[in-house]
Amino acid sequence: MTRIAVVYHSGFGHTKAIAEHVVRGAAGAPGARVDLISVDELPAPGPDRAYGGKWPLLDQADAIVFGTPTYMGNISGPFKMFMDATSAVWFQQKWKDKIAAGFTNSGSLSGDKVNTLHGLMTFAAQHQMIWVSQGVWPSAYTGDGKGLNRLGGWSGLITQADQGPADKTPGPEDRATAEAFGRRIAEAAARWARGKPA
Repeated sequence: MTRIAVVYHSGFGHTKAIAEHVVRGAAGAPGARVDLISVDELPAPGPDRAYGGKWPLLDQADAIVFGTPTYMGNISGPFKMFMDATSAVWFQQKWKDKIAAGFTNSGSLSGDKVNTLHGLMTFAAQHQMIWVSQGVWPSAYTGDGKGLNRLGGWSGLITQADQGPADKTPGPEDRATAEAFGRRIAEAAARWARGKPA
């Protein structure tokens, strides 16, 4: 079994909707078990540096997918607090050689989302994780008629939500791209786990 954890922050529900579709795609891969975890379920460690809540699920995962809205051209504050809380994990290198990937959503087509993805990649690199890219050729080139990767993300999944409710936006193209992304991560994690020395 391959274990995947999808860790996200969502201010208005749009990033959570994308996280749920990443989970759906990952869960469709053979032998995958996927946990969806809000950063609200990951309390900061106490004075003894013990991690409570759902932190153990991250240590048990073969892959961790990081998801955050892009606020003011960068990672959201609550997600950055989660990142900063991993310092004891980093010190012990507990996530070294786990698969990592990331996604972000913003209200505008650009919103400087690539800056957010680069922040997530740097965070994963600090933990010595193995980054998985988007893996879906943009629909602008394929003419697939499905709108997959319509925003042309390469380093990770980027989506865009209008000002509507989270059950309507991001639209079906972005949700389908999220599912393809989730499956890619689960398959990459399974290949990586099979090849790791005992």
